[in-house]
Amino acid sequence: MELRHLRYFRALAETLNFTRAAERLHIAQPPLSRQIQQLEDELGVALIERGRPLRLTEAGRFFHEHAVQMLEQLGRVCEDTRRIAEGQRRWLGIGFAPSTLYGALPELIRQLRSEGAIELGLSELITLQQVEALKRGRIDIGFGRIHIDDPAIVQEVIREDPLVAALPAGHRLLAEPASLEDLAREPFVLYPGTPRPSYADHVLGLFASHGLKIRVAQMTNEMQTAIGLVAAGIGITLVPASVQRLHRDDIGYTPLLDARATSPIVISYRQGDDSPLLRRCLGLVREIDSEG
Repeated sequence: MELRHLRYFRALAETLNFTRAAERLHIAQPPLSRQIQQLEDELGVALIERGRPLRLTEAGRFFHEHAVQMLEQLGRVCEDTRRIAEGQRRWLGIGFAPSTLYGALPELIRQLRSEGAIELGLSELITLQQVEALKRGRIDIGFGRIHIDDPAIVQEVIREDPLVAALPAGHRLLAEPASLEDLAREPFVLYPGTPRPSYADHVLGLFASHGLKIRVAQMTNEMQTAIGLVAAGIGITLVPASVQRLHRDDIGYTPLLDARATSPIVISYRQGDDSPLLRRCLGLVREIDSEG
């Protein structure tokens, strides 16, 4: 499937007439008919009821709606690309692990957006994925939770976030701070399952450093899913304390007795990247964190 198939189908769907659609596209009618037939053959569905009058099938209406959205988005991307090339706008790619959204990151995004002429690309990525995205140029800075040893990447810890246990509402350990020994007796919901290494390995390492091993009842890839499974009684999990801002009636949080049970917020960027926009971003991160 090529972009012209989407453009040709949009014109036909809006005119419901092969002759008028061909005129709008400045092509002859037979090539338009062939392109629409190719699109239908590739999709394996009929998009057009070829009667009088011409009508879209239900699948055609669905495809038209989403084709228009894709073409409009592509148009915006192309326009912003031209503006960036002309120096009218600057682009900054930010990768983030979901749990970092409860820290300084939202304020950073607000401040960057308020400065204008900056196009932000936001990608939900765990730390390992951020490193690969940085090296490929897909993002310029990442906010993650673990240390990755890679000479092409600079990492800085901006904060050590205390860990808390997320427990089902009414759980006996909600009464007071819990020890790692107490938590190790409970079934665990561990995240993310893939790719590794990840925050899951950080949690496993924390217990292993105390000679403890946890029983994993369920692996999941998303923190929100893990919290939902905790609420369902599948097990417990450890989350950064900042996540307590997420209020739910069916779970509770309890602090840990071990003050060393923390999770760092780690920013990552390319070695040698001295761009003014990255320097501005790093300065804002440190400023926001110091105020917090």
